[in-house]
Amino acid sequence: MGIDKGQSGHHHVARAAPMVNEGCLESKKFYGPGNYSSVTEFIIVGLDNAQEQYIFLFMAFLIIYLITLIGNFLILTLITNDSRLHNPMYFFLANLSFIDLSCASITIPNMLNNFLSDMKSISFLGCITQLCFFQFFVVVECYLLAAMAYDRYVAICYPLSYVLMMDRKTCAKLVIGCWFSGLVNLTVEAISISTIDFCGPNKIDHFFCDFAPLLKLSCSDITINKIIFVVVVVLCGMIPFLLIVVSYGCIVNAIMKIRSTEGRRKTFSTCSSHLLVVTLFYFSGTYSCIRPYYKNTQDKEVKVTAVIYTTLTPMLNPLIYSLRNKEVSGALKKLIARKRVT
Repeated sequence: MGIDKGQSGHHHVARAAPMVNEGCLESKKFYGPGNYSSVTEFIIVGLDNAQEQYIFLFMAFLIIYLITLIGNFLILTLITNDSRLHNPMYFFLANLSFIDLSCASITIPNMLNNFLSDMKSISFLGCITQLCFFQFFVVVECYLLAAMAYDRYVAICYPLSYVLMMDRKTCAKLVIGCWFSGLVNLTVEAISISTIDFCGPNKIDHFFCDFAPLLKLSCSDITINKIIFVVVVVLCGMIPFLLIVVSYGCIVNAIMKIRSTEGRRKTFSTCSSHLLVVTLFYFSGTYSCIRPYYKNTQDKEVKVTAVIYTTLTPMLNPLIYSLRNKEVSGALKKLIARKRVT
């Protein structure tokens, strides 16, 4: 606090100016005073690759997207048309395939467009919509993977009661609960984002609209928004993960009680595909969600992990289940044979 002596000899106290985001100051000069929501679109920085690499990246992600579409549509077709796959495990798998299709379709098409476009922009409303719906499907997948772990737990630990414990009504309730959890999260995310002001820099240092890079562009107090984000991560990420860990703890305990090595191997093979999917999804997802909040974090490593989380996981899930599951492989061979005959 400084002292300024005027010509009249009186002392005037010079008050310290409040701390304001520089982007907000620039925005006020350009848009006029009092306008705190001047951003109408965001610029997607992308993967920080050179211009000459964009064609290669476009082709690579186009192939990934096509494999994702074909693989997940194929899983849905097989489960729908083959009566042998009309059981709880494949009912959950069909929902997982639909979620993977949705997640990939939310992020990849816009990414492909940006590779070929000079103006890598997305409208304000489009960005918020992409963010909210992506988070919606991610939360549904978190709880769905927990429901699938519970299904495997009942199948291995209570095989004689499996049909009664996992009837259609129970499975429907579990899936509805997963989708409802996603809907609640979508509502909370939408309300949280609506309270944030964006008034200056509009470059999102990512390849799609995600929560962490979007918060960095805010020129308002985001303390409450960060608290909401932590609560969402705990409720929608950690709780389902703990349920999965507990389920697999019980499964491993049950498997260890089986005397024959062959019996252990066969029993474990029934849940190995799901365990692989969970590992891939949670490790990449947790890293890409939490890592941006650490200091000295390299943007490239976060983006690489996010690529695994948002594009590779939806592509690999149907491959993991079809290659490691005899029933799915059998249904696929049956479908191919039927097509050849016709």
